[in-house]
Amino acid sequence: MPSFLCTLTQQKEVVRLGEGEFVDQYLQPEAMDRAALVCRKFAELSRSYGAEEILAITTSAARDAKTRRTYATPASRRRLDVRVISGKEEARLIYLGVSSGIHLGDKQAAFIDIGGGSTEIIAGDQRQYHFLGSVNLGAVRLTTLFFLPEEVGPVAAERYALLQRYVRNASVRTIQQMREQHIDLAFGSSGTVENLTDIAVRTLHNRQRQRDDVLTYHDLKQVIEMLCELPLDARRKVAGINPERADIIIAGASILDTLMRDLGLAEMRVISERGLREGMLVDYLSRNGHAQMMRDMSVRERSVLQLGHACGFDERHARHIAQLTLELYDSAQKAGLLKLNGRSRELLGYAAMLHDIGAFLSYNDHHLHTYYLIRNAELLGFDQSEIEIIATTALFHRKGLPKSKSPEVNALDKARSQNCAGPERIVAPCRRTRPQSHGDHQARKVARHQQE
Repeated sequence: MPSFLCTLTQQKEVVRLGEGEFVDQYLQPEAMDRAALVCRKFAELSRSYGAEEILAITTSAARDAKTRRTYATPASRRRLDVRVISGKEEARLIYLGVSSGIHLGDKQAAFIDIGGGSTEIIAGDQRQYHFLGSVNLGAVRLTTLFFLPEEVGPVAAERYALLQRYVRNASVRTIQQMREQHIDLAFGSSGTVENLTDIAVRTLHNRQRQRDDVLTYHDLKQVIEMLCELPLDARRKVAGINPERADIIIAGASILDTLMRDLGLAEMRVISERGLREGMLVDYLSRNGHAQMMRDMSVRERSVLQLGHACGFDERHARHIAQLTLELYDSAQKAGLLKLNGRSRELLGYAAMLHDIGAFLSYNDHHLHTYYLIRNAELLGFDQSEIEIIATTALFHRKGLPKSKSPEVNALDKARSQNCAGPERIVAPCRRTRPQSHGDHQARKVARHQQE
């Protein structure tokens, strides 16, 4: 996307449009009123920033409802063109949103997004999707079908097994088609996946979730067992949980549990900042004159340029320095002075591009400001260890040399140990195998560290 693109404000409201709908397929008046209020609020906010065009879509709850036309009326009165999209179109937009913010290289991934009324399952690489699937399984939908409002106690094992059986029957064809795809790693998006990961790292590992955390199948099973044993009131108090999701979290977990097991996914990287909304933006830009740029530039290049422009850098100067830096790197490599890989060359080039952005704050000690800005910018397409490498390289672009005891070098080592060499940490097992035991999983992680 254009390097000058920036977020002015970001808002989120949970509406639960499908609440109470999935039994008789009629949207409830209270839910429609909530949705109309949020539409009005967001439209007014957008126009206050000078927006001339507003895109609005609605997904599972509206496309399944017999009252679809009635729902669109309140929004239409507020000059909003609300489009109802199909499940496969929703899957396509989710793929665009997630894949445009991650670096896959030559790998192919599975993408799973669990919504309120449907779950989208996609297989694709960095450039294109190879399978789009959408099933009528969602956290709100399953809760409505399997639990009465007055049922607030623990969830018995038999009830949970019934949930899983329903999920498996509803998704059997999609799972069969996904098994025909080659899958190297998996990504999960949506509030359900994010919240289950929050619970796992807080309750099982006693820490806050970090950017490159993964949710293992072993941890997911432990979290589900714990949640099922608790009544609703106690569930709301579990460390890491969003209390507003406590009533639907078990139904959502049953979907993820079944899909990870049946697809042989031992672990999954959690994407919290990308999804359907970002896919709408990418799709809009691609259809309005930026398609070539979207194809020609990787997510990493776009992310670096966006940060540079946000800090007012001199792009011509930055590109010149990057070119000279890489020429020096290549000559040293050719002379045998370096024995590094292509990944190191790529990260060095990005560090050279961004080396002066700290001058945006102050030229004095601008290398320190550069280090801070890169570390905290959450560059898309990079894992945390790669961001640390770029930031630390830019920090020492002046006369100072890194020392083994410096905090920046220690932070670099810490990020590397936490990341376990980046994307390789989340490679899934063969698609036809079952998740391995926790002991096997730990052994694999130790082996990787020893190889490094």
